[in-house]
Formats: sequence, structure tokens, C-alpha cells
Amino acid sequence: MNKTTVIAAAAALTLGLAACNNAPATKENPNATAPVVAEGGLKIAYVDTDTLLAHYQYAKDLEAELLAYKNQQEATGRKQMESFQKDYQDYLQNGSTMTLSQQQAKEAELKQRAERMATLEQELTAKIMERQMTENTKLLNAIFAFVREYNEQNQQFDVILRKTFENTPVLYVNPAMDITQEILDGLNAEYAQVKGKK
Repeated sequence: MNKTTVIAAAAALTLGLAACNNAPATKENPNATAPVVAEGGLKIAYVDTDTLLAHYQYAKDLEAELLAYKNQQEATGRKQMESFQKDYQDYLQNGSTMTLSQQQAKEAELKQRAERMATLEQELTAKIMERQMTENTKLLNAIFAFVREYNEQNQQFDVILRKTFENTPVLYVNPAMDITQEILDGLNAEYAQVKGKK
């Protein structure tokens, strides 16, 4: 063996032993402790986004606005569909009193409107989804900007993680690292101030 291989093997063995000594407690090693980031190491916090979105007034207001917009779009679609159905029923009942050219013109108009009704629902759904994506982007940008500003002013953390119930790779986080309430309070105060200026 050459000198480099011996040094690499010794380093690997040393690291392996150190890892065993600092390994988390297991059945095989019940006295082990979890590694702790050394003083001056990374400072990490997390924000529970489920809680944040449930209690952030801007998110609640956006949700209400989106629901109102969705209801408005659906009502528009319903009105157009009802108008079409009424005109179609009128034609079925009164079409026999029309001349042949009037019947053909009315049928062409109804056919065109029927085709329009077929695409209307898709168009309304697309408009609703587009509006929702736009508003969600605004919401996320507001949250990210506030968290960035919060951290710059407090110069506290190297990393701020996002924790959610359904979509998080984290199995456990020390609750002492949770800054959700601080962020939520700051966001709501900022939103109240912005909303008060409108």
C-alpha cells in the first residue's frame, strides 16, 4: 500500500468511529447521542406553512376573493346556459310557425351557441385556474419577501425550512426551531398596515 492509501484508510476509520460515537441512539447503541451543530455552525429554523396559511389574513382574504371570483364566473356560465336552453325550448315549441329560411337561420344560430356552450365551461375553468395561480404567486412572493426581510433584520438563521403536514421530507423537527408565530404575527401586522392604506 502506498502512503496516500494508508492516510485515506486511517481518515475513513477515524470518521467512521466518530460517526459511531455521535450516532443517534438505536437498539444496538442505546447510549449514543444525536450530533449537535457546533457553536458557530448553521442556525436553522422552520415555518409551519399549514398554520401560516390558515391564519395569515392575506391568505384568508385571497381565498375569499377567489371563491367570489369563481362563483361569479360560474354564475355567468349558468346564465348563458339557461339563456341558450330557453331559446332552444322556444324554438322547439314555436319553430313550426317560422318560415323555412327563418328556421334555418335559427338552427344555425342555435348550433353556433351550442358549440360555444361546449367550450365555455373549459374557458371559465381556465380563467379561474389562471387567476388562482396569479394570486398564489403574489401570496408566496409576499411570504418569501417578508421572511427574507425578517431574517436580514434579525440576522438569525442560515436556513429557514418549510414544514407542511402532507408534503415535507422532515420526520421530526425540534419545536424550539419553530418561528411560525413570529412570521405570522409580522405578516399579519404588515398586511393590516398595507390594507389600512387602501
